[in-house]
Amino acid sequence: MSEIIDKDGFRHNVGIVVCNNQGQLLWARRRGNPNAWQFPQGGINQGETPEAAMWRELDEELGLTRADAELLAETRGWLSYNLPRRFQRRNQKPLCVGQKQKWFLLRLTAAETKVNLARCEHPEFDQWGWVEYWYPIDEVIDFKRDVYQKVLQEFSEIIRV
Repeated sequence: MSEIIDKDGFRHNVGIVVCNNQGQLLWARRRGNPNAWQFPQGGINQGETPEAAMWRELDEELGLTRADAELLAETRGWLSYNLPRRFQRRNQKPLCVGQKQKWFLLRLTAAETKVNLARCEHPEFDQWGWVEYWYPIDEVIDFKRDVYQKVLQEFSEIIRV
């Protein structure tokens, strides 16, 4: 299946914030890059709903299923960011200039030992941990910071931090 890139060059994508019962968030490190920590995210395929893409990505990236997490919320609207030119795949058509994302908040209901970063053939992450709720805003790569701020602000109403 092919991913959706709209007429403006934005790849449709889902972002996933997983919390625990203490209000901490699951923070994962991109494979091979010791400074690249982020929330799990991934593209939406043609014919796939954002929620279906979120459950698929949760399984692929964290090895978690619907039985392992409770869906608490999704962002009211779509949020987007532009990719810096150095991250744009200029040889791909159509050109993807950024991400247009629907974000989901989940609570881990299974034991944290269920998190399995090696679930898929090409794992995206090589390490993960729990961080305090607002920590990701200052630590995520700069071009994603505004989206993270908006997502965490919206979700803070649900988990009361």
